Amino acid sequence: MRDPRMSAIGKGLKRRGRLMVQAVSPPRRQLNAVPAPRGPRESSYVAPRAPRLVDSPVFVLSSVRSGSTLLRVLLNSHSRIRAPHEMHLRTVHVQLTRSFSAEAMKALELDKTELEHLLWDRVLHLELTRSGKDVIVDKTPPNTLIWPRLHRCWPNARYILLLRHPGAVIASLTERRSDPDLESIHAEVLGYAEKLEEARQNLDVHVITYEELTAEPEQATRGLCEYLGVEWESGMLDYGSRDHGTFRPQLGDWSSTIKSGRIQPARPADPSAELPPRLAELAKTWGYPV
Repeated sequence: MRDPRMSAIGKGLKRRGRLMVQAVSPPRRQLNAVPAPRGPRESSYVAPRAPRLVDSPVFVLSSVRSGSTLLRVLLNSHSRIRAPHEMHLRTVHVQLTRSFSAEAMKALELDKTELEHLLWDRVLHLELTRSGKDVIVDKTPPNTLIWPRLHRCWPNARYILLLRHPGAVIASLTERRSDPDLESIHAEVLGYAEKLEEARQNLDVHVITYEELTAEPEQATRGLCEYLGVEWESGMLDYGSRDHGTFRPQLGDWSSTIKSGRIQPARPADPSAELPPRLAELAKTWGYPV
């Protein structure tokens, strides 16, 4: 009769042998397994610009808290102009997830940047087609920070430069935030102001001020329509009678002022508030008293 202890030892040795074989053997590949994505290779290739569906979109370049939502709804009230909520195109990206993806796109004369440009262009075209209008305006303030890329994407784009006294912008941001950091706010407003001045110097822009827009809305919107090549319509000034979508955070201003449906006077800058030197210099360049 076989000793049970010897039988248990034999089984243990066989099990240990199987585990050792598994440990040194290459892993088995499962059928239909999806391979893990590999990181994209860095490429110096720069694709040529592809044709655009929207050749000449309009971009409002402005700082935050400069009245861009008011300008949007006035323009959107025109029968030929579609000005939707902030679209934040600069945050919409394309991923090339495999090592060969860039090479595949290069064979089509595309790269990651141009793929993103095609996507942005398609979004604008889709929105324009849905609206039944023929001029589209994007008023997202952070577009100001990437105006060179917008110009690269759409060489025929048109630009409305919306200015507001930097002191009034600072006051508005300070009032809006629950725990305002004045140094941080100054830096933010200066960042926008520098880019606005760059755009003013380098692009063919139509300049308008928030103060002018609220004080003389008919005159201001007539000038805008002339720049955009459309007839002025008095209904633009009655924006409250039109549907402009929901006013909510991240898509534009949502304050009671814009929800009132009426153009209200701009709050002036505090003349006693001192601006940082560079902001004061830019404000003076734009014709504001400092």
